[in-house]
Amino acid sequence: MTIYVYNVLGVNMELLDVIHISKALSDANRLEIISMLSKKEICGCKLLEKFDITQPTLSHHMKILMDCGLVKERKVGKWHHYSLNKDILMNYTDFLKEIL
Repeated sequence: MTIYVYNVLGVNMELLDVIHISKALSDANRLEIISMLSKKEICGCKLLEKFDITQPTLSHHMKILMDCGLVKERKVGKWHHYSLNKDILMNYTDFLKEIL
């Protein structure tokens, strides 16, 4: 049985969605990535330049952000471009507002 936590414009957030997003945002690098993506779509190579981490570590962070739905990926040739999924982020922030 699925337990729905919050319903925004017909989109249900499940308890597991809230947990995954919360865990994804618990890392300082991922929070900085979200902040950068809130302004515009960014190529993975540009994200890598910003952080003092290896490419596999960046890929790990991006996978976590994509798996919880916060980030979308668009491939152009061999390049990966990332953007913020603002609908999911808005649902999550609306949920947080409701419990405060």
